[in-house]
Formats: sequence, structure tokens, C-alpha cells
Amino acid sequence: MKPIRTLLIVWALALMSLGLILPASVDAADRVKDLASVDGVRSNQLIGYGLVVGLDGSGDQTTQAPFTVQSLKNMLGQLGVTIPPNVNPQLRNVAAVMVHADLPPFAKPGQTIDVTVSSIGNAGSLRGGSLLMTPMKGADGRTYAIAQGNLAVGGLGVEGADGSRVTVNVPSVGRIPNGATVEREVPSGFARGNHVTLNLHRHDFTTANRLSDVINDTMGPGTAHPVDGSSVRVSAPQDPGQRVTFISMLENLRVQPGEPPAKVIVNSRTGTVVIGSNVRVSPAAVSHGNLIVTITERPQVTQPAPFAAGETVVTPQTDIEVIQEDARMFLFDPGVTLDEIVRAVNEVGAAPGDLVSILEALRESGALRAQLVII
Repeated sequence: MKPIRTLLIVWALALMSLGLILPASVDAADRVKDLASVDGVRSNQLIGYGLVVGLDGSGDQTTQAPFTVQSLKNMLGQLGVTIPPNVNPQLRNVAAVMVHADLPPFAKPGQTIDVTVSSIGNAGSLRGGSLLMTPMKGADGRTYAIAQGNLAVGGLGVEGADGSRVTVNVPSVGRIPNGATVEREVPSGFARGNHVTLNLHRHDFTTANRLSDVINDTMGPGTAHPVDGSSVRVSAPQDPGQRVTFISMLENLRVQPGEPPAKVIVNSRTGTVVIGSNVRVSPAAVSHGNLIVTITERPQVTQPAPFAAGETVVTPQTDIEVIQEDARMFLFDPGVTLDEIVRAVNEVGAAPGDLVSILEALRESGALRAQLVII
């Protein structure tokens, strides 16, 4: 036990010394905690079905949401209140809701988490309502938390007698800060085995190799081994307390991530175009111009002379006008950079839609040295 503790102290002193002697350029590097996560340390999704009561007439309409009445009858039956089967109370102050939350890693019984409450019926608003005790279950069907409390609703809905309605935001969804109490801890494999695995948020072989090298240079040769382009296996102490200290030291190391691949991202809905810094264009000439076609319909009425035997008819007349603006041509030299691409396209007055057409044409010609991604 003492040699491992001594080793941790030596590692800590080494990190402190590195912080004093590293050049200023390392400040541009990213922390390990911003690039990767520890395998097995993850959140879990919880979901539950419950009832919100105390609404001001904005609850579910029982004729269209019969499950609300059924749920209320079942709940009252468990509390010793019996309602005849043929009686369906008109409940405008109750709404059936789904409750969901994320259970963070290492959450212990007695701690609280935030929950989101969403109406699943036709309730107009959940403002002013209170969520009754709702078990929240995980994917395995076991209950991990109990939710209850008053809702905080940011939306507002107002409806008039003539059917007019004004809605601000979404009044059918609310939040309960610290609204659920954790009842069961999720088992974690963090303290098992003699190693931990760091998973990169974005897979990159260069980043994984650099991360392994930084850990080995700091903690000692052979401490880290890259598994693939997104994972690095690191030897770690088996004692839980020492492992926490070890991970704390790891996540504060700084690594220079690898450069991202050359990509051009196009949002077809908004017209947004993002060009990566590594995008290059081989020699190519681009001609850009607009062709404007205007079609005008001018129907003419032909009226025969008075007292003539002819009929009044409508004769269609179409005027077509074609205007072609002067096309501009610009030349891309070998190894053109992002700044030069943007400047050249702006000089010809290309709109975002025209820019997409130019990029697609460059890709088809083989001149665009990047991946074109349309989202």
C-alpha cells in the first residue's frame, strides 16, 4: 500500500513541475476531461407515469383521455376510496403525465435530481399543478427514484369563450427542480479491475496516440496503451480512493488533439455553410452567372362588332423575357486555402445557395479535397 501511495505523490509532484516548465504553446491544448470520458461512468435514463392535480380547469378532458380517469380510480382505490365502476367523474383539474429524468453516475440514495413533466393527454396547461408520488424506473424495470412536487411551467395558454387562444411557449411541459429522490444506486464497474479505459468523444487515431504518449510521459512508460481510434487503456490502482486521485490527475493532463478531417457542412434548410480549415481545392476554373426568366400572362378579350354573329372570346398572350447577367469567372490555384475560397466566392456575389452549387460542382469535378456533408 505504501509504495503505491508514494508513487501517486511522485506523479503529483511531476505534474506540478510540468506545469512550471511546459512552454506557453501547451496552453492551447485541451484537457483530457474535455476530450474523453471514463468507460462505465455514465448517466441512466429514468421514466415514470403519474398524475398532476390542482390545475385550474386546464386538465384532461375525460371523454378524450379515459386513461386519466382510470389512473385516478386506481390511485384512490389504493388509498381506500372506492368509486363505483359505472361512475366516470369529470376531472378538469387532473392531467396524466409522463415524467423523465437522467440519473447521474454515482448517485446515492437520498440525493435529489431534476425531473421533466410532460402531458400525454389533452390538458391545456400544467401551470399551478402538483405531481403526485410517481415511481421512476430504468430500462431494467426497477424503480430507482420517486418523483413528487410542484411544477414550474414557463409557458402560458389563454383561451376565450369564442374559441380564440393565445399560447406563449409550451404550457404542457414543466420542470420540478430536485423533484425526485434517488432510492437505489446503479452498480458501477469503476473500481473493478486494474485498469480504466478512456473513450474519446470524437474518434481520431492521432488524438488517441497523443493521449497515450502524454500519459506515458507523465505517469511512466507502459501506463497507457491505445486500443483503437477512440479508446485508450490505462493501468490504474485497485484501491478506490487512490483510483479517484489517479483519475483526477489524468483528466487534468493537456493533450493537443489531432486536426479534424476536411469537411464542408451544408445545412439545406437554413442555407448555412461551414467550411473546415483543412479544405483544399486543386486547380479549377469556376464561372458563376444568373439566368433570370420572366413569364407574364396578358389575356386579351376579343369583342365582335355590335349586332354581329360572333362570340366574345379570351385570347391568351404570353410575354417571355430572358435576362442573363454577366458571368464572372475565377481561378483556383493549387492548394487554395479556406480564406481564399471564401474571398473568391464573395467577390462574385454568390449567395449561400449558389455557394452550395459551386461546391457540389467542384466535388463532382474532383477539385474539392474535402468531404461534402449535407444535413
